[in-house]
Amino acid sequence: MKFEYYPDTDTLYIQLQEGPGVDAREVAPDTVLDFNEAGEVIGIEIEHASKRAALTNFHLSSLPVHTETSTPAAAE
Repeated sequence: MKFEYYPDTDTLYIQLQEGPGVDAREVAPDTVLDFNEAGEVIGIEIEHASKRAALTNFHLSSLPVHTETSTPAAAE
């Protein structure tokens, strides 16, 4: 997931998945969802973002973060 803010247009884009968007729908004033070929939401565009969200405060909670465990090297 990637968050991109464009200050020149005051737009926040939240990329949920990589890949090309083939359709976009405005679901609320100044809020557009981007869809891929399978009809899945891959992005959210929020216009006038600084007026609609606290962009200076970003909090993540309870994300399902997975870490890889390394296997110890075999003894020689």
